[in-house]
Amino acid sequence: MKKVWPILVVDDEEVMSESMAAWLREDGYRVDTAANGQAALDLAKATDYAICFIDLKMPGGMDGIETMMEMRRVRPDSSIIIITAYATVDTAIQAMKEGAQEYIVKPCHPQEISMLVSRILKLKKLQSENVILRKKISRQYRHHDIITKNPRMEEILALTQEIASLRSTVLIHGESGTGKELVARAIHYSGSRAEKPFVSVSCAALTETLLESELFGHEKGSFTGAEGQTKGKFELADGGTIFLDEIGDISAKLQADLLRVLQERRFYRVGGSNEVSVDVRVIAATNKNLPEEVKEGRFRDDLYYRLNVIEIHIPPLRERREDIPLLAEHFVQRIASELGKDISGISVDALKLLIDYDWPGNVRELENVIERAIVTSHNGTLEDGDFAWLTQRNQGTQSWDVPDVPLSELERRAIIAVLERKQGNVKEAAMALGIDRSTLYDKLKRYEIAH
Repeated sequence: MKKVWPILVVDDEEVMSESMAAWLREDGYRVDTAANGQAALDLAKATDYAICFIDLKMPGGMDGIETMMEMRRVRPDSSIIIITAYATVDTAIQAMKEGAQEYIVKPCHPQEISMLVSRILKLKKLQSENVILRKKISRQYRHHDIITKNPRMEEILALTQEIASLRSTVLIHGESGTGKELVARAIHYSGSRAEKPFVSVSCAALTETLLESELFGHEKGSFTGAEGQTKGKFELADGGTIFLDEIGDISAKLQADLLRVLQERRFYRVGGSNEVSVDVRVIAATNKNLPEEVKEGRFRDDLYYRLNVIEIHIPPLRERREDIPLLAEHFVQRIASELGKDISGISVDALKLLIDYDWPGNVRELENVIERAIVTSHNGTLEDGDFAWLTQRNQGTQSWDVPDVPLSELERRAIIAVLERKQGNVKEAAMALGIDRSTLYDKLKRYEIAH
């Protein structure tokens, strides 16, 4: 399937413009035509054309060179191809000087046009992929790479800059999928520790024994299978930042161990007798209400106050709906490129549907939904039909007759229902629920659900 790249043909000869448009449409491209320069510019203000074919000689108003210069101002990324029946060295040099990418002579042959367009669009696709790869290789998590125009989120980004080079602990709280790790990375990569490691640990994904070893390392023979000395995440993060996700799920023993590390910057490996000293900044995150956990005796108050030196609350996506179109377009471009799918964008109707949805799984759920739509789409643009199942899910949620049972029982029933619907596939069930697989595994263990 070819990507529906928008192409503009500008020629005062209707036969010529319609013939070229017909050739290109046969190749699968979306093509508009304009009879003069002004009409072309009006179209370009509404559509980001990948390629513009412009006739050099057009009577009255702007000629081809003037149209091209104006077009480059309106759409600087468009590739301009000048077409003329008057092939002279001077006109070729002038066209190329003013920014034309190619110069072809009438009469144009369909095969020549097809090959030229294919070559230019392959280059554009490579350039787009390179931009994405460069962002991955570079510090992609700096504050200006977090996509938002929400005032509260912009305040958070400003705060990440202010605290970036401090050693103070940070506690980030927000619902699952809101981007807590992204904010943690923004803090790390914006400060003086940026060249040092950023180490992330999911505290809910491991048992107490495994998490203790994961955090602090272990000595040879300290437990069955410990064949050699292993450094823990705190040692690996020395000089940098350790991000403790889902901190509210750690056991009482690990809470005590973590408190000591925060107070003294020292710890023992599992089975070890020598203290290890580290210089590590701790950023923790949770989707739990820690003050409530402290009140109920499930979380140490002294550890909570140690962690909560700087507090950041990330609002859920339903409270910053203005970010949904920005995030959706970003995910379409990135995921389509990664999957090798020719998807150029998302329609207005589809965006409206996404904006109206409440996103219980927040940004992570939006990303998963976009990926599913891209995988199943057979068009060059994501349409509202690609998200019809999402509408059904929303309607189903709204019409659900909620039984009089504890909230934990509702959650247990929801997990069982989704697992049954997904034939026991934990990955797909987690995606449908809008949570991490590690979080789902934790809930399966908590509710003693077989899978």
